[in-house]
Amino acid sequence: MTVGHATAMHAPAALERCPLMPTYGPPSVQFVRGEGVRLWDADGRPYLDLLGGLAVTALGHSHPAVAEALHRQAQTLLHVSNLFGTEPGWHVASTLDRLLGGGGQVFFANSGAEANECALKLARKWGGRGRHVVVSALGSFHGRTLATLHATGQPQKHEAFQPLPEGFRHVAWNDLDALEAALDPTVAAVLLEPVQGEGGVNPATPEYVAGVRRLCDERGVLFMVDEVQTGLGRTGAWFGHQHFDVVPDVVTMAKALGNGVPIGACWAKAEVAAAFEPGDHATTYGGQPLATAAAAAVLAVMEAEDVPSRARQAGQALADGLGGHPHVAVVRGLGLLLAVELGAGIDARAVAADLLAHGVVVNAVTPTALRLAPSLLITDDEVEEAVGAIGAALDRQEVPS
Repeated sequence: MTVGHATAMHAPAALERCPLMPTYGPPSVQFVRGEGVRLWDADGRPYLDLLGGLAVTALGHSHPAVAEALHRQAQTLLHVSNLFGTEPGWHVASTLDRLLGGGGQVFFANSGAEANECALKLARKWGGRGRHVVVSALGSFHGRTLATLHATGQPQKHEAFQPLPEGFRHVAWNDLDALEAALDPTVAAVLLEPVQGEGGVNPATPEYVAGVRRLCDERGVLFMVDEVQTGLGRTGAWFGHQHFDVVPDVVTMAKALGNGVPIGACWAKAEVAAAFEPGDHATTYGGQPLATAAAAAVLAVMEAEDVPSRARQAGQALADGLGGHPHVAVVRGLGLLLAVELGAGIDARAVAADLLAHGVVVNAVTPTALRLAPSLLITDDEVEEAVGAIGAALDRQEVPS
């Protein structure tokens, strides 16, 4: 199937008075169906989805194994509370622990922000009174709860919500000297992304990650890795930090884990997780059977399909195909988490809007860069289609002389 239409997008009649709070702005299109890397809007128009719901639908839309797991679990058991155990939750926790190398324990949440909130509370409990500060990087993104917002290294996002919770410090990205200077005796943990996703798809350097692990060991500080966007095959490894041959103390994840079903998780080494006692942290819905049944199906498909290998190959093909375009300055990222940095004078938002009008979904992660995070099961033909569509959109741009 080829990429669809060239007509201008408009909000469907039902969306002219939007009933939603204006946290995202009025939606420009309403999607009603998806399959694989395809979406269809309310008018039946097809779209090539190269964003994957912000790196969420890692197996594509409406994957049959996930749909069947949801159907089966919905007819079996939906909720019993975390006062009791369920088989899907135990299975998923054990699988995640194995993929992370073993020796840890998992707390289930409902989102990436909640997974990071768990990590922040764990760091404070582990550090003890007077040792509560978490250091993160400028340009990072860790969520929009009050605590994870302050952990996020984007001060412009903080101002409207001051005063924010204390105990957060930000240093320059990929700057080991700046991090070392920030590690005073009040610091409990360092929280970093292997690739800064919302910050513009900026990978860490191997030297930086190795140095962070060394500094954390020397200072007795936890090394916590936010894998909400990078985890579960997206970067070409099961987790982004595995590219750098380090073992963190705490790892958070969400997005791809449920393929669209809300679920997040915080993994910690057992000796770190032991800082929590009953009653220290909780969530009513975290790890409920419907979400963990979906996650179990997702993980089974991911392992059967070897999605890290597929992400490496497809990501390289996308980077190779787009990197030679005259309006592309560079393609950066890991695996199938990529930013297409555009040449001088090219507005990424205008390109993203043009692509949407022509039936392709991407987003402008910065004013000068497009983010691509498609299904990890994208085919060679679909990669070729994506390269052609983005190249055509760039050809349509007027570049200032």
